[in-house]
Amino acid sequence: MIEYVIEQNIDDRVLRRASDILRAGGLVCFPTESNWVAIADPFSREGVNKLYALRHVENTKHFTVMCASFQKAMEIALISDSAFALMKRVVPGSYTFILEAQKKITKLLKASRYDHQVGIRFPPKQLCRSLINAHGDVVISTHVSAAMLDLEEGGFIYSALIEDQFGSMIDLILDPGEIEFAGPTTIIDFTSGVPEVVRVGVGPPDIFHH
Repeated sequence: MIEYVIEQNIDDRVLRRASDILRAGGLVCFPTESNWVAIADPFSREGVNKLYALRHVENTKHFTVMCASFQKAMEIALISDSAFALMKRVVPGSYTFILEAQKKITKLLKASRYDHQVGIRFPPKQLCRSLINAHGDVVISTHVSAAMLDLEEGGFIYSALIEDQFGSMIDLILDPGEIEFAGPTTIIDFTSGVPEVVRVGVGPPDIFHH
């Protein structure tokens, strides 16, 4: 089902419905600043399994955890004082941070249990932040790629295409209308104790260079 929304003024009832879907083990889809994503509640085994099925990947593949606050992020990732000081300067923003995983998430996600790592991000788009805040906890996400929709790389993705292809798997698609994607996130790995730029994306990496 597609729900058309106004990003800067999303109806609270729509956000509550999205949260209810997640808690019941369903999937919700919407665009971030980087791409379309599908999200699940990591505390719902059914939701996690549906996300893996959507992507046709093994459960040892990592999904990104989206957070609205450092308080919630620290429940699932070990964030050192130095990492926190750097991250605080750029979030919310187009960054994905790889950190050591806390037990709260390793007991839920096999990928994190396997390597004790978790990727987190604080998306800057209002739609995403509103939904995570309304849900009251973190969510896990995976991007919906052009290849998944049988499009050529760089092909334009819109909500009706996603519904046609995955309507039986995705319970709710939030469509804010006009969408412009900035590009992929910059990935920073903090697991060695020193920030390492793994991928240069939209987020300026200079702040993390030593």
